[in-house]
Amino acid sequence: MYADESLSRYLGRAASGEPIPGGGSVAAVVGALGASMASMACNFTVGRKKYRDVEGDVSRILNAAEEARKRLLELAGLDSEAYSEVSAAYGLPRETEEEKGVRAQAIQAALKTAMEAPLETMRLCGGLLGRLLELAEKGNRNLISDVGVSAILLEAALKAALLNVEINLRYLNDSCLAGDVREEIKRLTEQAGERACETLALVRSHVSPG
Repeated sequence: MYADESLSRYLGRAASGEPIPGGGSVAAVVGALGASMASMACNFTVGRKKYRDVEGDVSRILNAAEEARKRLLELAGLDSEAYSEVSAAYGLPRETEEEKGVRAQAIQAALKTAMEAPLETMRLCGGLLGRLLELAEKGNRNLISDVGVSAILLEAALKAALLNVEINLRYLNDSCLAGDVREEIKRLTEQAGERACETLALVRSHVSPG
């Protein structure tokens, strides 16, 4: 939906009085930027004689980063589409009891759909965060600050996506599903914090003066 749109136009849309793109979409874009920084660090490592011994490992990280980047960009559009479904569901008529029932079911279905994109954003960002410490250890040292930028952006994107999962959970009637999702997002958030902290500690040990 946004893949072929200029950055300026996307930011203009996000800043406008229109409801989309919203926070879930922006979270996915930030995640894609984080993945891009990981890819760049990998691309400055793969094919370099100095890093020949770790080329296989870094190539696997590169493949994961590229897959995440492409999917996150897709999720930026899917999140906006899901919001439109929620808005349409809330706009259904509710004059009769039958209409109210249909509307309630449509809202619940739309909320579940709206939760999918930010939840997948969290999963993708968390998964890639789990590979950054290895990249910081094995990748081109001249790009280690970019690995740090990747960690910061991926954690920020995950936390931003978390808010969009939680707002949908608030109105979800399926307590079983809500419980499972709450357990997963708690785990993802805790892991992301630990992984980002470990990676940034290593990055700062190489870039900080003294």
